[in-house]
Amino acid sequence: MSHPPQVALLGGGFSTDEDGLLDDWVLAQARTHRLKVCFLPTASGDAPGYAEKFLTAFRDRPDCEPSVLHLFDRKLGDDALRTFVLAQDVVYVGGGNTANLLAVWRVHGLDRLLREAYDGGTLMCGISAGANCWAQSSHTDSFGPLTHLPDGLGLLPGSVCPHYDSEPGRRRSYRSAVATGVLPAGWALDDGTGALFTNGRLTETVSRAPGAHVYRVVRDGGGEADERALPGRELRRGTGTAGRRP
Repeated sequence: MSHPPQVALLGGGFSTDEDGLLDDWVLAQARTHRLKVCFLPTASGDAPGYAEKFLTAFRDRPDCEPSVLHLFDRKLGDDALRTFVLAQDVVYVGGGNTANLLAVWRVHGLDRLLREAYDGGTLMCGISAGANCWAQSSHTDSFGPLTHLPDGLGLLPGSVCPHYDSEPGRRRSYRSAVATGVLPAGWALDDGTGALFTNGRLTETVSRAPGAHVYRVVRDGGGEADERALPGRELRRGTGTAGRRP
């Protein structure tokens, strides 16, 4: 029996953290003995160093069979690409430019294949642009200044904002976009957090750092942004989780 459709939004992982806690958490959601995990570095222009960092982090895991899918130097034909994507247990999308990522995926038809894989139970996840891409819309710096991008794959309803606590202007700009209706209500992630969605509904939030949160941001009846920190589990090495945060 296939797993239910799941998306994990990440505020960290192999590219930013040394403890591996968020990556451990993601892999635990797939619940397969030996996971085929494919990294998509499209948003960075298939940066070689980024791909190698992923392989370094995942190749020695006994529970993983890592691979990297390059689109800027594509090797697979259409049929082979579909077979490859649908065989993955986890698709892990890296950071970079959200708008460019979506455009390249659509040119190659990868957007349709990812939807098919998601419906079939492949876990979709990613950091920064790799978190933005799964929602209907997102808060992005793809065009230079922070702005809204009403154009995503739509696996998740609403909008996503990464780097909520770490990049100047993110919180203020995202709250303003939601308050004015430029972006729909959505989810904002501090660095060091993760949010799991099952069948499009939030089912868990986690953090690898005390004080880091996932937030629900909505427009209230007075046309202002209402921000609510969500309770979640604190991840720890060895145990995976600790008590529930307030």
